[in-house]
Amino acid sequence: MVTGARDVAPRGETSGRSLPSPSLPPSLPQLPSEPGLPAHPSLPQLPAIVVGEVRHERRTPIRHTVRMRTHLWLVDLAALPRSRPWRSFAGADHFRGDEGIRAGLQRFVEAQGESIGGNDRVVMLAAARSLGHVFNPLSVFWCLGPDGAARWAVLEIHNTYGERHAQLLQVNDKGVGHVPKEFYVSPFFAVAGGYRVRLTLTDRRVAVSVTLVQGGLPVFVATFTGTPSRATARTVVRAELRTPLASRQTVTRIRWHGIRLWRRLPVVPRRPHTPPRGLE
Repeated sequence: MVTGARDVAPRGETSGRSLPSPSLPPSLPQLPSEPGLPAHPSLPQLPAIVVGEVRHERRTPIRHTVRMRTHLWLVDLAALPRSRPWRSFAGADHFRGDEGIRAGLQRFVEAQGESIGGNDRVVMLAAARSLGHVFNPLSVFWCLGPDGAARWAVLEIHNTYGERHAQLLQVNDKGVGHVPKEFYVSPFFAVAGGYRVRLTLTDRRVAVSVTLVQGGLPVFVATFTGTPSRATARTVVRAELRTPLASRQTVTRIRWHGIRLWRRLPVVPRRPHTPPRGLE
């Protein structure tokens, strides 16, 4: 049974323009906790805040590593947290952008030959829209069967050119799967080769590892590793204070490191992107 149901959006999304949040002095009383869903034995109680580190490692033709602290949300699409003036989850930020997040996901996976069963649970790892801005280089969606095992996953990718892509990922019992590289993300890598992906989703650790393999060699590795905590007023404020404006920091760092690499690496021309089935 969902607790605190009056504060949970019923099987859908909430939206609305985000407004700046006033600062919260420490003397204020603690606010009510975010509503939560009962956790599967191997999952944290949702919604959860996942505080962790993003790491990008370019291995060839030059070595270049980027690290940054950040936080993401882990939420059940059947019970998204309600919008607040400073945070929201909107369908416009995912998939085709013209319907709710779960509806957009369902349209995509059905076009790819998969489905969401009536007893399946769909969990999303992504950044929330904060103060009117969001940038999700990678959002991950898990479809969990009644036994808690992952039936499939979806990787939704955004680049800094305003384009959006998604790919269905079949994973084994260790959370490992492979997909071809179909989307222009970095101006320094051709759209060729494939990704080796490892997903970890437990009550103590949430991790995503994506390795780009080209010419039989791992040329780039991107990881996020974090620790989930139930999204209470205290944990949310603590995460925002430790990594403020995390989404803006992400896009700023991507562009800054791109500028640093621009004079050292050849640029691969970008061609118009053709969305996959279910995103047209």
